[in-house]
This record gives sequence, structure tokens and C-alpha cells, in this order.
Amino acid sequence: MAPQIRQARPEDRAALFSICLLTADGGADASALYSDPDYPGLVWSVPYLDFAPEHAFVLENDGAVIGYVVGTADTRAFEQRLDADWWPMLAKKYTGREATAKQDKNVLDRIRQPKHGNASLSDRYPAHLHINLLPPAQSGGWGRRMIETELDSLKKAGAKAMHLGLSLTNDRAYGFYKHIGLKEIGRDEAIWMGKQL
Repeated sequence: MAPQIRQARPEDRAALFSICLLTADGGADASALYSDPDYPGLVWSVPYLDFAPEHAFVLENDGAVIGYVVGTADTRAFEQRLDADWWPMLAKKYTGREATAKQDKNVLDRIRQPKHGNASLSDRYPAHLHINLLPPAQSGGWGRRMIETELDSLKKAGAKAMHLGLSLTNDRAYGFYKHIGLKEIGRDEAIWMGKQL
């Protein structure tokens, strides 16, 4: 059977954690960078399954999830929700946890002092998304189809524009996003790209 895009379900949680880890190093496997394999997913995938499930989609092939796209139509409202219901729960769970691998501190700092997106960026491009695909899904047009599915969902929810961030060194993703019609809208510790919906 060909892969299919479907709405994410609660039972996809483990797959979102796993795929996020396996792509968190600029699209490559970040397993060596985190002492806890759940760390990247706590920030960049699983909260969307819990707090914006209507905008969470997975790519499934022969019963296995091989990619996901998640997002929110209103970045500011989403951040407020996480401030109230996600980060405090994680801060309690990870009390006393020390950083022992290269990227642990990045996640633990976010849990203890949540980091919000650029306010002016969120005002101009209120929706945002995250997409990650395992290598078998990184060809054949699946990235484009996943993003089209997400953009359609965000647009139906009333979002006028969306943004996403990527690593300063992720040239492959940068070229892909330009190819599908996103434009660079800012650069700091990440490259920010956006699109009107």
C-alpha cells in the first residue's frame, strides 16, 4: 500500500517522540545529543498532539508512522496554553534533572523558563508549523503534500499567514521551502520562513 496522510491520534504519541529525535539534528538523527530520547518531542512535536490535535497529521506506511506535520493557527494563544498547562507539568516532572548531553540544556531551560516566539513575527504570520519526515518519506513529494495538508487546515481555521523556523545550517530544508513557495522573513538564531495563506 502507498503511504497515506491522516489525522494524528493519541496512539501516535510515541512515533512523534521518536521521529522528532531522529530528525532533530538539522534533519539528521540527534540521539547522541540528548540523554533522554523524549526531550526534542517535548518541545517540537507532542504538545501539538495534545493542544492542537486538529492541526496534527501523520504519514503512515504499512502501519508505521514515518512522518508528521503539526502546527497551530494562533501562535500566541498556543504559547499561552502551554504556559498554563504544559510547561508547569513538565517542570514538576523534570525537577532536579541535570543536563548531561550536548542539547539537554536547551530543552530543560525551555521547560523551566518557556521561550516564546518573536512577537512581531507572530503578529504578521500568526500560524506556525513543524514538519519532520524519516528518510523513506523524504522523497516522492510527501513533504510538499504534508505541508499542503497542514496549510489547508490552518487556512480553514482562519489563519492569514504562517511561519516556520529552521536551523541556520539546514540548506536542504531551506531549498525545499523556497521551492514550495515560502520566503525568508527573518534570521537570528534560526532562519524564519513564511507564507501568506
